[in-house]
Parts: sequence; structure tokens; C-alpha cells
Amino acid sequence: PLSGESLSAQPPGGQVALGDSLVLSCAVAAGTGPLSFSWHRGGSGAPLGTGPRLELHHIGHNDSGHYQCQASDGDSVTESVPLNVTIL
Repeated sequence: PLSGESLSAQPPGGQVALGDSLVLSCAVAAGTGPLSFSWHRGGSGAPLGTGPRLELHHIGHNDSGHYQCQASDGDSVTESVPLNVTIL
């Protein structure tokens, strides 16, 4: 089973100045097989991206909210703790 999923942000804490860029990274400490990732904001259905990194450029007020990554190894799915992105 997958375990130890973590979500990190650059800049740290998810506080971004208007118009700046935000990079979110997802990592899994333990798992087997090839991993697939998907990114979600505020429980939205369609994924924002697939892959271990999500890059948002020219951040606007509508980009604020809670971001989560999901990782799957084909058998099990794990979700990160939501990260609250704040626009300064």
C-alpha cells in the first residue's frame, strides 16, 4: 500500500503574491509499481494536472483555495493533506 504522501509548496506555506508563480510537489514515501498523480482544488472533479509537480503561473485571486494531490499505484489511492493557497 501507499504511505507517507506529502505535499510541499514553493513558496513555502502556499502564500503567493498576486501574479507570481506557485509550484506544488507531491511525494510518496513508500509504494510499489508505477505511480500516477492527479491534482485537485477545492474538491473540483476535473484534475488540474497529472504528475508529481503542479506549476501555476501568474497567480490570480481565483487560484486561491485548498489544493490536494492524489497518488495511485493502480491498486490503492492515497490523498495528501489539503494545502491552503493564499493570494497576498
